[in-house]
Amino acid sequence: MKAFLVGLVFLAAVSLLAAAGVLIFPLFVVMAWVLRAVVVFLLIIAAIWLLGKFIIFAWEKIKDL
Repeated sequence: MKAFLVGLVFLAAVSLLAAAGVLIFPLFVVMAWVLRAVVVFLLIIAAIWLLGKFIIFAWEKIKDL
């Protein structure tokens, strides 16, 4: 009887964890989209900043000529 209850508790725990995983999966998908958008935004900001640095550098070099 004890082994049956242990097995039943184990199956219930696995079922609950599987259900929680299925319910949390969309949250992970949304978090991945948000993370991707944040990374793309930061890369765009970095590219604009580097472009500005290059323009300032080139402008100083042209002005010195």
